Amino acid sequence: MTDFYLLDEKLTAQEREIRDRLRAFCDREVAPIINGYWERAEFPHELVPKIAELGIAGGTVEGYGCPGMSATAAGLVSMEWARCDGSIGTFFGVHSNLAMQSIAMLGSEEQRQRWLPEMAALDAIGAFALTEPDHGSDAVRLETSARRDGDSWVLRGTKRWIGNASIADVVIVWARDEDGHVGGYLVEKETPGFHALVMKGKTALRAVWQADVELHDVRVPAESRLPGCRNFRDVAEVLTRTRYTVAWRALGLALGAYEAALAYAREREQFGRPIASYQLVQDKLSRMLAEITAMQLLCLRLSELAQDGRLTAGMASMAKMNHAAKAREIVGHARDILGGNGILLANHVARHHADMEAIFTFEGTDSIQSLIVGREITGIPAIAG
Repeated sequence: MTDFYLLDEKLTAQEREIRDRLRAFCDREVAPIINGYWERAEFPHELVPKIAELGIAGGTVEGYGCPGMSATAAGLVSMEWARCDGSIGTFFGVHSNLAMQSIAMLGSEEQRQRWLPEMAALDAIGAFALTEPDHGSDAVRLETSARRDGDSWVLRGTKRWIGNASIADVVIVWARDEDGHVGGYLVEKETPGFHALVMKGKTALRAVWQADVELHDVRVPAESRLPGCRNFRDVAEVLTRTRYTVAWRALGLALGAYEAALAYAREREQFGRPIASYQLVQDKLSRMLAEITAMQLLCLRLSELAQDGRLTAGMASMAKMNHAAKAREIVGHARDILGGNGILLANHVARHHADMEAIFTFEGTDSIQSLIVGREITGIPAIAG
């Protein structure tokens, strides 16, 4: 039982249908194979055409072959992917949320027509290249440069932790021009000078590929710059618009771990009876469900605010900060309930436990989210930028 407060009643029939269809897909297509891919650190390419058939890429984007779903439905999509697997959730989040939303929000009509229909059908995969080796939390200080040369822009620099970059058909590279303004540039696959090397040695999200990217005088046409991006505030607006889905993703990982722990506790017998009958286990399960229920309520309200256009950076950051910390705790309890079996991939909790460490950090660390909230509360920035 994970809907303790009967929150399904708050969803529309369409939102429930999207969630249930994706949940069935994950249980049928993803869960049976993902442990092997995760253990081998391989990306499951075989799933991409099957994901395309779901017709959910693009989320809230309207037109261009995108589903134009509600903000709540988009949150539920993020939740369901993470409930099953954080790696596939990250692949989809980078493509559908970060890359497609950037083009939808900041691109020209020609750029939207060129890319969004193909991306909605997953005939083209997108990536979002913001983070650099020396600039994560202070991404506003990015050093990748864009120099105008006739009818082209020439990009030079390095990026790190760029999900999908090694397989993407289009990578949105964020760079600073000669006037100091940050812009987004659409770099197509096999553009000379663009090199993406898959990162090795990860202990989380192993079934999605993140890459180190090198840009050696990468030349792109002038019309490849996103005209709606005038400065870093526009980039931050994209991040705010998508960050609420990360809170849903943390909820999904918590749900997946909780459901696995509950099922295990009912079946696992010690000292002659199921461990679910013991007070210590029931106490853990009760407290885990209480936190999940609070997370569900906050996510629903956050999506309502996003739908109404009233979502602020502080609101999104508060949810990410709270949910990542709570989910981390819940996944830890789940691993504890499974005992020694909790470190076996076959029981899924070990994968969630590892992946949660990445989600706790990406799209803004716990500390940075706190300072974004603090700035909105006090009106005083505690960090530069």
